[in-house]
This record gives sequence, C-alpha cells and structure tokens, in this order.
Amino acid sequence: MLIKKIFVAALMSVGLMSGTTSVASDLVILHTNDTHSSIDPDAEGNGGVLQRKALIDSVRSAEKNVMLIDAGDVVQGTLYFKFFKGDVEYPLMNMMGYDLQILGNHEFDNGLDEMAAHYRTLDATPLSANYIFDGTAAEGIFKPYEIREIDGKKIGFIGINLAPHGIIAASAFEGLGFLPIVETANEYARLLKKDEGCDMVVVVSHIGAVEDGTRPTDYDIARSSKDIDLIIGGHSHTVIPPGNTSDRFPNIVANADGRPVMVVQTGKYGRNLGYIRIPLDNPSATPADFDYRLIPVTDRFPVESLDAAMAAHIAPYRQQLKAIDEHVIGYCSEEMMNSRRTGAFVNWTADFAEQYGRHIADSLRASGRDIPSCDFAMMNVGGIRHPMKKGDVTEGQILATFPFNNKMVLVAIKGRDFIDAMKIAASKHGESISDAIRVVMDDYDGVVRVVVNGEEMDPEKTYVMSTIDYLAWGNDDFAPLANGTLLWIDDELMSVRMLEYIERQTALGLPLAGDPRPRFLRMNVKE
Repeated sequence: MLIKKIFVAALMSVGLMSGTTSVASDLVILHTNDTHSSIDPDAEGNGGVLQRKALIDSVRSAEKNVMLIDAGDVVQGTLYFKFFKGDVEYPLMNMMGYDLQILGNHEFDNGLDEMAAHYRTLDATPLSANYIFDGTAAEGIFKPYEIREIDGKKIGFIGINLAPHGIIAASAFEGLGFLPIVETANEYARLLKKDEGCDMVVVVSHIGAVEDGTRPTDYDIARSSKDIDLIIGGHSHTVIPPGNTSDRFPNIVANADGRPVMVVQTGKYGRNLGYIRIPLDNPSATPADFDYRLIPVTDRFPVESLDAAMAAHIAPYRQQLKAIDEHVIGYCSEEMMNSRRTGAFVNWTADFAEQYGRHIADSLRASGRDIPSCDFAMMNVGGIRHPMKKGDVTEGQILATFPFNNKMVLVAIKGRDFIDAMKIAASKHGESISDAIRVVMDDYDGVVRVVVNGEEMDPEKTYVMSTIDYLAWGNDDFAPLANGTLLWIDDELMSVRMLEYIERQTALGLPLAGDPRPRFLRMNVKE
C-alpha cells in the first residue's frame, strides 16, 4: 500500500492525474522509442529503466486498461550494449511488461541472426508489416499486425520499419525483404478497418518524423491515409509536443479525407514516457480528442520503491563496467556539444580522422606501398552518441560516445562523388568534415562549391579520404561515397584508435579541444 501511495503521489506531482479520473472504458497507451541502452539515469537524473518502470507501475495501478509499446532502437549507445550485446536490455523489456515491440535499425547492429535470437526471448508481440524474413533466422518471429479487443472495442496495431538500404550495414540484413512503407501501412490499415472491423488502427513505426524529401516519414503515412488514427513513432529522436500545431512536428495532421491523425514521439534515451488516453466509449471522439502527454522520467522515486528484480539484474553488469567508466584517459578543456550537426565536437572528430589518415598514409608509403597522401576526412554525426563535456574524459565515455563496430579506412574518391556527398550533407544541415574542407552553400542549402585545402575541388581529380567503413560503403544515405576505391582498412576498431589518440595527446600534456567555427558556410547569391 505504501508503494502504491508513492506511485500515485508521483503521478500527481507531474500533473498526470490532476483533473483526470480513471474511466473503465478508456485505454491508456504508454510508449517509448529510441531508448538506446540507457539503463541508468544521466548525470542530470533523467531517464533510467528503474525509474521508467516506477512510472509504468504507477499508471497500471491507477488504470484498468493499459498497454505498453516500444517503437524500436532499444539497444546501442552505451557500454551495456557494446559489451553485453543485448543481454541487459531485452530481459529488462520483459520485466517492464511490454505488450508490443518493433525493430529499430540498431537492433541489427550485431547482425540479423543475433537480433533474431534476442527477439525470440521477448514476451511482447514483435510486429513488422514491411520486413519479410522468409528464409532468415527471424522467420516466424514477427507478425504484420496485432488486434487487441478492449472493453468490446477492436484495436489494430501495425508495425512499420524503415528502408534498410543506406542505414543498416548490408551484411547485417542479408536475406531481408522489404515492402514500401506508405503503401504497406495503408494496405494493412484498410484490412484492419474494413475486413477485420477494427474500431481504431494504430501504426507503430520506426521511420522518423523529420521531413527531408529523401525518405518517407510518419507524416507521409498520416497524410496519405484514410484508415489510420494514431502513429506512435521513433527513429528521428523527435520530441513531438502535445498539442503542437506548428508546421514542424505537429501533433495532429489531416489525413487524405481531412480527418485528424495523431502523431507522437517521445525523443530519445528514455527521458520521457509517452501517455495517450483514448476514450473507447465515445463514438464521436476523434484522435484530436485523445489525451496525449509526455511524462518526464526522473530520479524522483525513492530507492525503496524501485523494482528489486530489475535492480538485481542490472547490478552485476554495472559492476563489470565500473572500472572502464572510471578510467581517466584525458581532459577536455571546453564544452564540446553535439546538439547540432556542426560545431566543435563534430569538427574534432573529423580532424582526428584526418590526422590518423595522414599518419597511416605516410606509414604505408614508408613501408613501400604506392599510396598518395591523405587529403581530408569525413565522419558521420550520427556516430557521435554523446557530447564531450569539460573535465576528465574516461575510457568508458569514449567507448559509449563512439559505440559502433566501425573501422577506419582510406578511400580513393573522385571529386564529383565527394561533391555529391556534400550536397546530401548540406540537405541534412551539416556533417562531420575535417579542417581541410569547406562547403559553400547558397540560401537554400544548395552547394555552390567545395573547397579542399584552399582550392576548389576538381570533380575529375581523385582524392584520398579518411573515413569509416560504414560511410565508405555508402551508408547513412551517402551513396556517392560507395563509388570510391578502398585503399586500406584498419584491423582495429575506430574507437580503439580514438582512445590511443587521446592517450597520446594526454602524454604530451595537451587537452582535448575542438574548432567551433563552421565548415558549412552560407553565402548570399544574388540573382
């Protein structure tokens, strides 16, 4: 009884129960997305799976009908996944009692076979309508949709995933079939509404809400639909505010018939728990009448109220990581944030790659290899998972910031292919490029010219670029980079080379510091 009172008081403290009474015929959907192995709260006390479970239990104690749904990318981003490969996260999802889960792209980071092995352990129903797993290790695991009957109402749930090409490494989804996103969502929505008689259709997606004209988004699904009521999204790490009516990330959009569709997403790292109250007994209610909220997940719950079984599961893994987390390898002399696609930390990362590439090219030539000097470097902003704050830098911090199994490569690439890649980067509002490169843009993010080492890049000239294998194969939507020729690939992970670099800097008495000046420059072009 004491714990229940604590839970209810906590809910009231965030305003969830204020003015709201439990209605038996209401459905409350709790949802998460892109939690990215964030097992523990961050330095400010935000997030954490024990704190999330306390909130979930709070709602379940107060409501009759509660569903818990995750929209993908449960894993990747901290040392828990880097070292234990899902053994921490997936059991915790079961302990929290998720009803439905879909795949994110990072569930494939250790390959399709390993993903399938973990997904077979889930208590939740795994959904995917547009991935075809026939003939793979995941065959038979996923359903395209699920129908739940709640207080006499039928609600259909559809799982929708992003196009894997250019996002997931090709070797990680070998054998996977893919169906078009918007068409598949609408096809199953029609089936659920017309053939199965569902009163409501919910799409759970991992395609994102950021509209850049290159890939379909949740809003494309919503605007083209006639039978979808609610879209619970992920992938773009977007916080969609309740009641937002602005043009950017609106909470309600009109479908093809002019009726409202609710679109929701909670951000990232488990910092918010999405809450949607749906009145099932009101036949005139539309998605515009749903009560949607974002509940901050914080450390406000007393330790004695946290789930003991979950804490016991986490403890031995946390203990194994403690030495790595506490091993200081350097000092950062300034705040280097990565909240935008450009800035000090983004630049510092690419400058490391350029220095390392030049060192490798010089070493290869000294050993007799016929290889030119390294001209520049490019890394990807998406591979930088955390900011670099002022103060001591630990081994664990670097491994968590650069968690992927990427290797450094040297690539010979034509100027025209790199220029095309920079056009893509400009459309994304920047990327991680080294100090040798400047990209000059017009007022519409169009690339006017690319400058390398003070000279305009020659489209027909071959340059040597230092980067990671993930980008060199054309991933992260940088298909032009795949036209390059591989000259060399490292035998060690990029994160290990980063650690070595930081330790050398520290041995020389040099702090870590980045150049904050922009490398994507805007000029006014007069017509």
